Amino acid sequence: MDKRLLSLGLSLCLWATATAQETFLPGGSDEYHLLERLETRSGALSDELFLSTQPVSRKDAVGFLKEEKPASYDGSASAIDVYNINRALSISGEWDGPNGDGAADSRYSLWNTIYRKQPDFINVNRDGFFLVANPVLSFQAGFDRDKPRKFVYSSTQGVELRGRIKDWVGFYFYITNNYDEPPTYVRDWIEKWGAIPGAGHFTRSGNGYQYLQIRGYVNVPLIRDHVSLSLGYDKHFIGDGLRSLFLSDFSEGAAFARINTRIWKLNYQNLYLMLKPQSLTGEPATTGHKYATAHYLSLNVTRWLNIGLFETVTFTRSDHFEFGYLNPIIFYRAIERGMGSPDKVALGFNVKAIVLKHLSLYSQLLINEFTTKELFSGNGYWANKWGIQAGAKYFDAFTISNLDLQGEVNIVRPYTYQHYASLSGNSIANATNYNEPLAHPLGAGFAELIGNVYYQPLPRLSINARAMYYRQGIDTNGSNNGSNIFLDYNTRPANYGVKLINGPQADCMLFSLNASYEFRPRLYIDIGGTYRRYKVENNLLPEQSSLFLTAGIRLNLAPKNYTQF
Repeated sequence: MDKRLLSLGLSLCLWATATAQETFLPGGSDEYHLLERLETRSGALSDELFLSTQPVSRKDAVGFLKEEKPASYDGSASAIDVYNINRALSISGEWDGPNGDGAADSRYSLWNTIYRKQPDFINVNRDGFFLVANPVLSFQAGFDRDKPRKFVYSSTQGVELRGRIKDWVGFYFYITNNYDEPPTYVRDWIEKWGAIPGAGHFTRSGNGYQYLQIRGYVNVPLIRDHVSLSLGYDKHFIGDGLRSLFLSDFSEGAAFARINTRIWKLNYQNLYLMLKPQSLTGEPATTGHKYATAHYLSLNVTRWLNIGLFETVTFTRSDHFEFGYLNPIIFYRAIERGMGSPDKVALGFNVKAIVLKHLSLYSQLLINEFTTKELFSGNGYWANKWGIQAGAKYFDAFTISNLDLQGEVNIVRPYTYQHYASLSGNSIANATNYNEPLAHPLGAGFAELIGNVYYQPLPRLSINARAMYYRQGIDTNGSNNGSNIFLDYNTRPANYGVKLINGPQADCMLFSLNASYEFRPRLYIDIGGTYRRYKVENNLLPEQSSLFLTAGIRLNLAPKNYTQF
């Protein structure tokens, strides 16, 4: 990010003297499902968590779980919930127990140093210094019906560190080296867009892809228990669904500065990102930069209703960050118009409601651009660019303990995330990062339905099933029908008659079933399979029917996700 912005952030780090510096739950952690489940089953929204904005602070998560733990013993929670609460408290034990020593002791410690605590390879807590160090490892073998060599494999090796230094700073660092032989349809996506989903840059190696993943940040409190500053390189997610129409964790991480303010029943986040523009034809996306800034205001209006207001602007400047966008309060549209700039601004609304202690209902509305007259005329005006999400989560479905269901619908109009090209001929201010969408993986011009089942019949065993169907317009013969968000919207073929499914119609069905058994905290054995069928009308493209089966072991990382598109 701009040197002056980083200097300002580092100065704030040095000046901060308040306590309670934090680290955050990594994306994909099991704790997120537990927190959503307990919050809904309690019947009241927490003024600590604000789960619509991720990552979530470990300190806040532990505070919430400690409040819920006594209630779990009166029979209102299942034995599996009690197990999950104790597990989560142990994994983030620096915020539990006397002197931050709440992680469960190990019965098999080596030299009273290695695995002294059950979840942690190394756990140091003395003289105001706390450090956890863990290896990150996985090996997954698979069967891909579509490849000449049916046997495939993936592996990961790395390390994860987190800690804090006295009352000054909390920190986190994660680095892994990855080799992946993904399903054929994922490989096709990689070759088409030039990026590994969720990781960005890669090199081809043997029959697969080699790539690094790096995450890290420092966090300091500016006003104790109310305002904190984080600087680093990581991912973010805004919303309550499986997808986000605002900002998702699908793309590669980004350099960021984040100011989070929590007062009363209100949480307000300012996010400043340095992104990678899409690559020019034949060139890797490793040079140049662009920026995005976002505001997200989340308010618990009642004990059961939360509303959120989102605003973002994506832009590029040749030699500086646009300092007008550092304003933490004013609407970006007003600034953008005042400067007469070519930047891309979007607004969004988020709603979440808890019903009858079993249901969580949620929705998002994204407005990129529209003309009221054209919106209601029904003539398919191209610049009516919007997206909508509606979903529901049903916890302890049909009175079956720890059976949780989720259904979600996502609809995004064509051209919604596109922008026009710069003088270089490349559309830079679109909602993308490192050749990947910043929001929904499908881009635009689609309607999608997802169903998800999560069942935990035993404390250490979880089963996850997912079904997905979407319909999307595609581009053929160099056309721009609005689904490819990397294109310049000025290359559209028409101003009117633009339908939701614009251009030739593609239909995709996907089904997956996965089971995981946790032998010890964060050490899993996985087995699963995915079936996917993709077809374009009139056979304009060859039909794809894919079957992918996997089994593997992983330590201290989330499972690979091959169900994104």
